[in-house]
Order: sequence, then structure tokens, then C-alpha cells
Amino acid sequence: MFVLTVDKNRFPLNPTHPARARKFLQQGRAVILRRYPFTIMLKDVESTSDVQKYRLKLDPGSKTTGIAIVADERVIWAAQLHHRGYSIKQSLESRRLLRRGRRNRHTRYRQPRFDNRIRADGWLAPSLQHRVLSTMTWVKRLRQFCPISAISMELVRFDTQLMQNREVSGVLYQQGELAGYEIRQYLLEKWGRQCAYCQKKGVPLEVEHIHPRSKGGSDRVSNLTLACCKCNQKKGNKPIEQFLKKKPELLKGILTAVKSPLKDAAAVNSTRWALYGALKETGLPVEIGTGGRTKFNRTRQQLPKTHWLDAACVGSSTPESLKVLVAKPLTITATGHGTRQMCRTDKYGFPSRYVPRNKFVKGFQTGDIVSAIVTTGKKIGTYVGRIAVRSTGSFNISTANGLVQGISYKYCSRVQGKDGYQYCFS
Repeated sequence: MFVLTVDKNRFPLNPTHPARARKFLQQGRAVILRRYPFTIMLKDVESTSDVQKYRLKLDPGSKTTGIAIVADERVIWAAQLHHRGYSIKQSLESRRLLRRGRRNRHTRYRQPRFDNRIRADGWLAPSLQHRVLSTMTWVKRLRQFCPISAISMELVRFDTQLMQNREVSGVLYQQGELAGYEIRQYLLEKWGRQCAYCQKKGVPLEVEHIHPRSKGGSDRVSNLTLACCKCNQKKGNKPIEQFLKKKPELLKGILTAVKSPLKDAAAVNSTRWALYGALKETGLPVEIGTGGRTKFNRTRQQLPKTHWLDAACVGSSTPESLKVLVAKPLTITATGHGTRQMCRTDKYGFPSRYVPRNKFVKGFQTGDIVSAIVTTGKKIGTYVGRIAVRSTGSFNISTANGLVQGISYKYCSRVQGKDGYQYCFS
């Protein structure tokens, strides 16, 4: 993966090959500006006119968003951004239960005002709005370190009209090169990319009718599932109740899955236009593509199914031959910026301990990435990781080898400040 590079005035330059960046650092011509994403600043170079144009590609998802930077036919940088929408939803539900409990205590000291709850146009639930904001955070951040000239995003996850009525856009669209990709991609997401009958993964899957067509079954998506060749031939035109009469639990699960909506797809569909509008406000040209087009491009390139490779294959701008120069993408996990709760409680809701009023201790705060070089005592060594500050100035450091406790602030130097995200390479 290439190294993001800026000049001495912090204007973005062409990303640098890792070997060349290492040479710049050894010669003293560059310094490390940021660890995650790894960015260097050249000390003897100003902005030049030969900066290449790069395209930022996004594959928005409900849990994970794929990010890739593409130049010509090369994928030079990639990341996978994991959202925290589910934890936000849980926190809001916990707060709602606490507030409901307080209302039931009959201790209201003012008149209730339930007629002032007006939602603005385009309102999204906090768990959904988080997906848009976190994605835009990284779009703006990457634009600071790389000369992005265009953006591509997967806007239409599934062509639902084509699913319900295959003639909606004419026979030419149905019989085009994208025919079947939209429906199959929807089924793969819904059924977990495994056989619905034997739960096998990593085998060729076929589209199968739950209620056989020979007995009146329709071609609607609600009547379709995925099965391996062996299970599909074994079932034949039998009703699913007869085929799975010896597996009542599996039968119940399949019938429940048929009726249940695909909530992850619903989350993507709810936020796609908000994200598209936010990207348009950047002033860069924004290209859009469908999920079927993404899978078609990835299949043509013979690339495995991952979020960041899906991002690299978004839109019609994807070249016929794509050279992937990324071995391991940067995994970014949204952790939030902490909580304003001043009193921690036990599982019953009673106060257990209090939080210090001051967030910073000796210039550090919990979540900072530090490098501690201990020269005396029982813990001599070098430790790099995230810290948990204490009022006494004795910190705990979470390293790759485990937790190290009782490291004085005098040995610590900040590598990167807390920014609400956790990083690793997967």
C-alpha cells in the first residue's frame, strides 16, 4: 500500500511507494506526519504541478464501508471502515428505558411538552446518521493527504424495480450484460452466501424456488433462495414442507427468513441519498453505480469478495484490467469519543464510581497512542499502544502483547492523539 505524502506546506502530493518513503525518512528528507493513515511530510518539497489525478471509491454498507483510492489502473490505497451504528442504537434504547422509568416515578416538576417534537426535513436516526458522518470524515481526511479529483460511490444497492418486474426498463435492459446480477446479489446478502438447506459455504450456489414453479410458485424475490447443486436436485419440485419435514427447526428458520426484511439493505437504502448529497457538496464530480455493476466488474477482474475490493470496482470508471497494489487494507473501527457520563453504574443502575472531572492528565487523555521508553525499574522496555490515564500520572498501556500497567507519564510521548477510531491491518 502506498504512503500518503504532503509537502512542507501540508498540500497533498502523489502517494509514495513504501520503499521510497522509507528512503526519504532515513535520509532525513521527510518526517512522519501521521501514523494512521500513515502519512509523511517532505521537508524540502513544495507543491508541484505534476500532481496526478486520483479517484476515491466508496462501497457504503450498513456495518462496513469499503474505501479505495485508484489511479489509472492501479489500486494504491484501501481501507475498511467499521461503523458503530448498532452500539449507538443500544445506547439510545438504554437511555429511553431510563427516561421512561423516571417518568413513571411521578416526580415531574413541570408540565409535559409533547407537542414540540418536530423533525427536520431529511432527518435520519442517529445510528444511520453516524454512517454518513463517519464516511464523510474519512473522505475529508483523505482529501487532506491525497489529491482526490473525483469520487465514485455505490448509490443503488439493489434494483428493486427490476426484482419485482423484469420488464420495467425494457427487454434490452433485462437481456443486457447485467441481467441477473441484481437479484443474485440481493439473494447472496439475504441468505448469508450459503446454501439455505445444508448451510455449506464456499460452494457454487444456484437460485432455487422455495415454492416450485411447477406447482404455482412465482418468480418474485420472496419465493427465491440459494441452494447448492446437490440440495437443489434433491429437492426437485417438492414443497419445502415435505422436503424439510425431518428438520422442523431449519424449516421454521427458512420460512421466517422469507418474511423478514433485509435490515442491512434497508439501512443502506436509507442513507444512500444523504451520503450522495454530502459528497456532492464537496464540489468534486461524483460517479454513481449499482450493486450489480460492482459485482459484474469484480467478477470480470476475478477478485475475491471483500468490502475494499468492491469499492475499487464501483462504477463504470473501473478499467477492464485493474492492478491491485494493496496487500492488506487498513481496518478502521469507529469507537466514539467517549461518554459525558460523570458517574458509572453497576448492572442494577446504582452508582459504583465517579469519573474525574478533568479529561487530560499531564497532557494525555485516554485513547491516545503513545510510545513509552522505560529505562528504570521492573518494566524496562519500549511499549507502544493506547493509554488509559489515571489522576496519579501512572498510566496503563494496551499493547499488541497485552496490557502493561503502572507506566509513568514521564516515559510517554504521544504518537497520535485520540480521534475516535481504532486501527489495525487485517
